[in-house]
Amino acid sequence: MKHLIFNLLLFSLLLPVQLFSQPAWQQMNSVEQLYSAYPEKVKYIFDNLDLNFPGLEKVRKAVEKGDQVKAGKLLLHYYENSETAKRLHKDIPKASNRRVSEADSSLMDTYTFQNVAGRVPRLPDGHLKWSHNGPENDIEWAWALNRHYPVSGLLSAWFETGNPEYASYIDQFTKDWIIQSWPYPGVKSNTAMWRGLEVSFRVKMWSQVFYGLMNTKYLSPATKLLILSSLPDHAHYARQYHAQNNWLTMEISGLATVATSWPEFKQSKDWLTYAINTMTESMKGQVYPDGAQTELTSDYHTTALHNFVLFKKLCEAAGKQLPPFYNETLEKMYNYLAVTIRPDGFGILNNDADLRNNRDLLMKAAETYKRDDWKYIITGGSSGNAPEKGPSFMLPWAGQLISRSGYDPNAHWSFFDIGPWGSGHQHNDKLHLSVVAYGKDLLIDCGRFAYRGEVADKFRKYATGSQSHNVLLIDGKGQGQGPLETTTPSLNQDYRITGLKDSVAKENYDWATGSFSNFRDLEGKCKHTRTVYYSRGNFWVVVDQVATDRPREIEALWHWHPDCVVQIDGNKVVTNNEKGNLQIIPVNGPNWQISMVKGQEKPEIQGWYSREYNQYVPSPTSVYTTRIDSDATFAWVLFPSEKSGTALQTEIVSANNQEMKIRVVTKNGQEWLVSVPLPAEAFQTGNR
Repeated sequence: MKHLIFNLLLFSLLLPVQLFSQPAWQQMNSVEQLYSAYPEKVKYIFDNLDLNFPGLEKVRKAVEKGDQVKAGKLLLHYYENSETAKRLHKDIPKASNRRVSEADSSLMDTYTFQNVAGRVPRLPDGHLKWSHNGPENDIEWAWALNRHYPVSGLLSAWFETGNPEYASYIDQFTKDWIIQSWPYPGVKSNTAMWRGLEVSFRVKMWSQVFYGLMNTKYLSPATKLLILSSLPDHAHYARQYHAQNNWLTMEISGLATVATSWPEFKQSKDWLTYAINTMTESMKGQVYPDGAQTELTSDYHTTALHNFVLFKKLCEAAGKQLPPFYNETLEKMYNYLAVTIRPDGFGILNNDADLRNNRDLLMKAAETYKRDDWKYIITGGSSGNAPEKGPSFMLPWAGQLISRSGYDPNAHWSFFDIGPWGSGHQHNDKLHLSVVAYGKDLLIDCGRFAYRGEVADKFRKYATGSQSHNVLLIDGKGQGQGPLETTTPSLNQDYRITGLKDSVAKENYDWATGSFSNFRDLEGKCKHTRTVYYSRGNFWVVVDQVATDRPREIEALWHWHPDCVVQIDGNKVVTNNEKGNLQIIPVNGPNWQISMVKGQEKPEIQGWYSREYNQYVPSPTSVYTTRIDSDATFAWVLFPSEKSGTALQTEIVSANNQEMKIRVVTKNGQEWLVSVPLPAEAFQTGNR
């Protein structure tokens, strides 16, 4: 008991606001108190409401008589009993003192955003410092705070436990932000408080708070009215200052949230009409016919998809039908995630992305769209029906080749990029190759690290540069910008997939080729053409062709997952993992100098990996270096195996400007002779 009393006393001392010395704004809970302090804000609500809306008759009469306090009370009574946004109403939990540790941290103004925990200071007047950038001075942290992310966890904790402290904190948190946000700037902003994304996330959270806590004593009448007073400003911002592409999906879905959750506003119908027109047009422009979102980064593809789906649900709840192509595009976007998913259920790690598991998302989508082929892919063949095509897939507009040996958890999987740069969040990584086999990440994209703050100051150039990808550096130079988007898909001559049911093909293989010539600050002319050939179920062959007008130093980079045990073995690099291994073998190549780099900071950053934002660890990187006097061709065999130690012999049997034949033989006599088609224009100037 003594320990319990001590802990309660300690917790009370840690509370950010002294209970017996609350500032006036924290004690403002009733309609009368709000009107006394901010009468213009109460009036602003009624200036923006359609007082002829069914159910607001008594409210209108009170407003006409000039009784703003009575009108405010009647308005809240209307919402307590209305069917508006019924989807957001939930059963009120039974009160208890049960606790959730993350929610308890929020009670002390301590939050975790993007894997970084920090405490937000209080100002002398008791308000949170909403511009606080967190422990690493990253405005992304402040943006997360202003999106009301803590409210989401607190609301979930309240519904789970019924602990009134969580709901009461939501009340104070929301009230705090609204009062501090005045005056609404009414201009496009990049501040922590007023930016399009934060506007959108905030109103989505408020819709859950407003209706989820409407019939409780924990969300005060003053806070409810403050929310209503701020919504027209949020809608105005989203309507007038929204961005384009992926940001548009988030911001316009916020506008639709206001319009459908509070249809009583005068402009709600116009807001929804504008949102529908804008969102549908944007979808046409930012989703390729193969279902890939044009930023070509898996994280932002999923974000856009989430907001497109949310928008559809909002429209359906409002009785608005979207055009057929809208739902067809949603299905294509889910299909993109399904056919690119890795054997472990995670999506591609490319451009500005984190490694995220998409299995649950896709399983729900498979039920919605009745797609047994998706079920088969994401369950490793344990349910559903095998796709008619596959197991490998080419996304011709995204320019992404996904190669597989099958769908089981131990299957081979690779990602080869020959597509455009992307419309946002790009990395300079064309011709990058990632490889997974036997349940093990082997060759990787190194991730995004961070956008701002200390981590970004150190790693951002590395994350976006070619040096963190499996590509070639020419005279130490990485790639510059490529075309943002494409108006045509990859040509049939650029890729080929022979199906397992293809009786014409002599071999079952995947093949794709692409080129790049815009190397940053490089003197003279140089073009890199990479061709990837996957002998299905066996191995990969990579052929690099360099066309140059002068001698060059070539660095071939191969980045390994941090968990890989990697060593140099003669002219090859091999892993010695317990399960899931890969050998990289130069075939009849030049005199390569090989080095291993891990966790290097000087003279430049190399050998690091970021699975999630703000998280990073050292990872092994194999650097092959050589000099060439003129045009040159290099071939590599990437041979996967479950166990390490597979002895191989490789050789180029023949080669010309159309084809390279390579023989691969194991120590037990298993032999393959593969014919790798080569692009005839590899040694011509310029990109294809």
